[in-house]
Amino acid sequence: MDLFRHRRASLVGLRALVLLIAATGCSSADDNAPTSVPSPGTKATKLCQNLDKSLPRKVDGLDREDPEPRSALTAGWGSPAIILRCGVSRPAKMVDPEVANGNDPTAIGGVVNGVDWLMEKRDDGATRFTSAQRLAYVEVTVPDGRDTSSVLVDLAGAVKKAVPEGIAD
Repeated sequence: MDLFRHRRASLVGLRALVLLIAATGCSSADDNAPTSVPSPGTKATKLCQNLDKSLPRKVDGLDREDPEPRSALTAGWGSPAIILRCGVSRPAKMVDPEVANGNDPTAIGGVVNGVDWLMEKRDDGATRFTSAQRLAYVEVTVPDGRDTSSVLVDLAGAVKKAVPEGIAD
């Protein structure tokens, strides 16, 4: 029975995230922009290196095409690219009481296949998801205009496998 409730909560969270994303406008992402490589501590770096080995070759049907500069802490799929960065700092919105109380329409929490995420709409129209309750923060940026419904589903297994639950330093 608990498993059923957990799956139902995951589906409800995914639907809420998809609806919020679908309600936003369109813009384009700059494929030529370099991706900033995070600088986490030793513990998070090891987790991120393990995540890199576990990441799928395809996300949302798109082939993996890692951004420059190449790093085990970053990954990308498609063009405009879905970008994953592992070992990022905790987002300020993650501790914002307005977000926790559901009063900030630009940030919402949700669970997708057992991974907690904070979703934030960015000014450029992209959506940034940051994992929560994991020993390293994983950030996934999805360009505006890209269907996000399967991105987190495709990445959840690798995140769960490589980055254990807990509170990141």
